[in-house]
Amino acid sequence: MRASWHYRLSFRQLLLVAFLLVGAVLSASSVQVWLSLERMAGHSRESARDAVRLTEAAERLAERTLTMERSARQFLVLDDEAFRQRFIEAGQEADKALATLAQALTEVSTVEFAAWREHQAGTAEQLVPGKPRGDEAMLFEHFAQLRGINERLGMAVKRRVERNNNTLSAELERQRTVLGAQAAAAAVMAVLLALAFGLWLTRPLARIESAIARLGQNRYDEEIRIRGPSDLRRLAEQLDWLRQRLAALEADKARFLRHVSHELKTPLAALREGVALLDDGVLGPLTPGQSEVVGILRQNVAAQQRQIEDLLRYNAAVFDATHAVVRPLDARAQIAAVIEAQRLQWQARGLTVTLDGEAATLRADPDKLEAVFGNLLSNAIRFSPDGATIHFALQQNAGALCIDCWDEGPGIDTADAERIFEPFYQGRRQPPGARHGSGIGLSIVREYIAAHGGAIALLPSERGAHFRIELPA
Repeated sequence: MRASWHYRLSFRQLLLVAFLLVGAVLSASSVQVWLSLERMAGHSRESARDAVRLTEAAERLAERTLTMERSARQFLVLDDEAFRQRFIEAGQEADKALATLAQALTEVSTVEFAAWREHQAGTAEQLVPGKPRGDEAMLFEHFAQLRGINERLGMAVKRRVERNNNTLSAELERQRTVLGAQAAAAAVMAVLLALAFGLWLTRPLARIESAIARLGQNRYDEEIRIRGPSDLRRLAEQLDWLRQRLAALEADKARFLRHVSHELKTPLAALREGVALLDDGVLGPLTPGQSEVVGILRQNVAAQQRQIEDLLRYNAAVFDATHAVVRPLDARAQIAAVIEAQRLQWQARGLTVTLDGEAATLRADPDKLEAVFGNLLSNAIRFSPDGATIHFALQQNAGALCIDCWDEGPGIDTADAERIFEPFYQGRRQPPGARHGSGIGLSIVREYIAAHGGAIALLPSERGAHFRIELPA
């Protein structure tokens, strides 16, 4: 099956795609804001031009009406044709201003504009050359009516400008809300895209980190397979190749150790038999010096025999850890059985062993758990001072069973904490007068716990050593 496009790309290419998508979202939001601002600026300019045009027309209408009235009065007094001509020109300009207002002020009744023209015509009739002067009061009444219409038209222009301003303000407020929502949505989308790509891209990195950690813990049984960018998949394939090589080397090492140990046991058996014959005096009585030499030989042959047996036992335990036979069992009952089995050892030291917690059922290999709890208890007995107390406690914690074991001994030196689970490693703080152990007990505990999918850790403690085991409940 052909891989999807995002699996054909490398990590850097996918990271670039993520940045481009986030940038595209933010850029689109910015362009939308710019277009909205441009549109609102255009509306504002159009409204301003309309307001200026209407205001100028209203002012020009009022000024020309005043010029008409002044020219009419002068013509009536001086009977000069120039004044009447000025009256006509002012009337024409006023009529243009009126036409502009009539075209724009659709909310004003056409009756107002017709009345203005009717009164204008009335004033013109009074100024016809050669016509006898009529009632001047009628002329001034026409001008009074014109001024009244001009005032109403001026108020209409003012209301029109205010209405346009209110409409523009409302539109600005609406656009502000819309733009705010768009900016917030763009920011949220950018954050979600960043989180999605971040989780998507870091997940294979986390799996690679976990795979490397498993390799560091000598856990070679799980295949390393990563779904993700092409370069990370290639890295996973190389890590899996390394896992197979390390597993093969580990198997070769274990096989070599078994062979060497078995080969060493044969000459050691012969040495031990020869030392036993000498010690029994089969070849004749021994002098005191010879007896001392035979004792030294016997002691070192026995020590060498124990070391070989410990080495074989550790190799067998590492191999056996991968073959766990699980079944439901009660962890509390298992610990209680181990405590009872070692009763003579801890009672001989005047120790007290406590067990707290309710019964806890889990699926595990009973033999391996017995070895785990037995090693922890024997170590605690070995390091505890006479009359001290050894504690076991069980508790359920977030889908896991936590088993704590702590004693009141000298504890583990800080410099030894990181290496305490390594095979054949012995810490600095050893009980006075006691025979040194083999250093494989805690290593076997870790192997058996890891075989059950759990973990063991050394916790900080003011006194004694505190171990915590976590097993899937």
